[in-house]
Amino acid sequence: MGPNSQNATAIVCAYNEKKTIAGILETLVKCNELDEIIVVNDGSTDGTSKILGEFNVYDKLRIVELPENRGKGFAMAEGITNAKNNLLVFIDADLTNFKIEYIQQLIQPLLEEKANMVIGQPTENIIDYRLNPFISLAGERALYRNDVLTLVEQMRETRFGVETLINLHYKAKNMKTLFISLWGLTHPIKIKKYSFEKAVCEYLLAAKQITRTMAVNYMLVVLSIRNIFLK
Repeated sequence: MGPNSQNATAIVCAYNEKKTIAGILETLVKCNELDEIIVVNDGSTDGTSKILGEFNVYDKLRIVELPENRGKGFAMAEGITNAKNNLLVFIDADLTNFKIEYIQQLIQPLLEEKANMVIGQPTENIIDYRLNPFISLAGERALYRNDVLTLVEQMRETRFGVETLINLHYKAKNMKTLFISLWGLTHPIKIKKYSFEKAVCEYLLAAKQITRTMAVNYMLVVLSIRNIFLK
């Protein structure tokens, strides 16, 4: 780590991700930039807990077990609450081809004070790079704990709307967000993880939760729009 480095905490929220969680953790425990890894097991029932138990030999790994599924927003809030470091990196649990270099790419702009939050988009091809309309909802992001502590209780109720809440918060506060591409990282779309019917239901549910988050936090929406036009 260079002279501008500081200790960072990785937060991984997992719900039934036994196929990919081991690969994620095998990479994270090797990352020198991380001296703490928090996995929030959000009520998994598929064997994820057993796999996590195999990683208990690593001192920098902490596992937070939730007895039932509470949703991504609640799990992220638990990670933030339990983190000891100010620099946080959120990593999805269903990624493949995850590399140490992605952690470095996410945190370096913060250390260089080029942004207040960095969002990394899994990028497999030029279409992802140029045309992905959902980049702002990507789960891979680095930020400072102090900047989101006031959001923790609101986050617990957002489920899949949590990234929308965080984005609105940063826009309302006029804090800079930097978007980067994480080339080679694969994040499966829901239709590849579930049956077609379940995937559609999951997409509709996520849309509902995002819309609800925006409605409940309408003042953040207003402030965000105002800051966009004032630039």
